[in-house]
Amino acid sequence: MATATSRTGDRRISPVFLGIAAVMAVTGWAVWTGFSANPGLAVFLFVTSGWVVSLCLHEYAHARTALHGGDLTIGAKGYLTLNPLKYTHALLSIVLPVVFVIMGGIGLPGGAVFIERDRIRGRWKHSLISAAGPLTNVLFALVCTAPFWLDALDGVPYAFRFALAFLALLQVTAAILNFLPVPGLDGYGVVEPWLSYKVRRQVEPFAPFGLLAVFALLFVPEINHAFFGLVDTALQALGVQDAETYCGQDLYRFWQEQNELCQEVVSR
Repeated sequence: MATATSRTGDRRISPVFLGIAAVMAVTGWAVWTGFSANPGLAVFLFVTSGWVVSLCLHEYAHARTALHGGDLTIGAKGYLTLNPLKYTHALLSIVLPVVFVIMGGIGLPGGAVFIERDRIRGRWKHSLISAAGPLTNVLFALVCTAPFWLDALDGVPYAFRFALAFLALLQVTAAILNFLPVPGLDGYGVVEPWLSYKVRRQVEPFAPFGLLAVFALLFVPEINHAFFGLVDTALQALGVQDAETYCGQDLYRFWQEQNELCQEVVSR
């Protein structure tokens, strides 16, 4: 039987997560103050650590909602500690999403925490558990873009502004992709409880390939254009312009030749 001490330990924030958050804070300060001799490296570390923090919060939201929905095994699995090493597929949940960001500047969703769905009663609870993750990305995007839609950019260094814009782009892409009703993604998890048993059984074999299919489709020019058009529309509604996300990504890829205009603006 679990004791009060063990339950507290199950929910204590992991030093691993605190370390990642500390990297985000320190590198964010370096970007803001221009402390780093290489602003691109500071932006890279800030955005990457911020992206990992958002991934941890995404999975935590799934786990916390599942706990309140009836799966009391969540705590013992370590999901409430925000430790990314506790996920069922740390490679899928953390490593691959970071690789996707480095390679293509897109916030592809990762793996998921293992939830014992048979312990949860009620279709609405199942849908909410699946929706909780991408809704966290939406909230993270709102926080990142707050200086933009609050018109509070006076005094914000351009490098930090561009880094926030690129981090917001990752959150928006992650939210949109996660909400797609594709087997294996959270969007399908939202609608799955409302489908017939026959349909769910027919779709189930395709779940492991859903993310790969989405990734492959993004290479189709027409689909890629339509997708990023939707992303740009969402970001512009939040006050973020294309040039800001472009310069943010340009700074992030510090190992490549930098855009002269972006560098000139940052050096002001």
